[in-house]
Amino acid sequence: MADNYILTPEGKQQLEEELHYLETEKRAEVGERIKVAREFGDISENSEYDDAKNEQGMLEARIAEITRILGEATVVATPKRSNSVHIGSTVTVDMGGRERVFTIVGAAEADSHAGKISNESPVGAALLAHKKGDEIETTGPTGRVIKMKIVNIEH
Repeated sequence: MADNYILTPEGKQQLEEELHYLETEKRAEVGERIKVAREFGDISENSEYDDAKNEQGMLEARIAEITRILGEATVVATPKRSNSVHIGSTVTVDMGGRERVFTIVGAAEADSHAGKISNESPVGAALLAHKKGDEIETTGPTGRVIKMKIVNIEH
């Protein structure tokens, strides 16, 4: 991932909420699991203790990652009066008779299952700065040519 993160205001808020949850509720929950597992006795052969310690390690790594992202991020607000695609825009494209809707976001908040694609992805990068009606061609990650026509842009 890039060293300079780009976030939408919504993405920043989601990360702040996740960080708060992890630092308060989740940390306390994992701490309690470790405490209970210690009470089982010998921790050298205690799988519950090992599982809880592994979860604690992953939790602390995610907290550190979110803290780093929030500390280095540039928050980008989408211009409200723009005819072209920017980070934060929701774009409807026609891909050969099949419409798809994408929201262009920074890499730190990309989630393809939710329709949020990175501005650094082949499709996201190709859409940036284009207008409604533009026909775009780009090469996807598999090397296949992707043809799109912008049907609608929302900010």
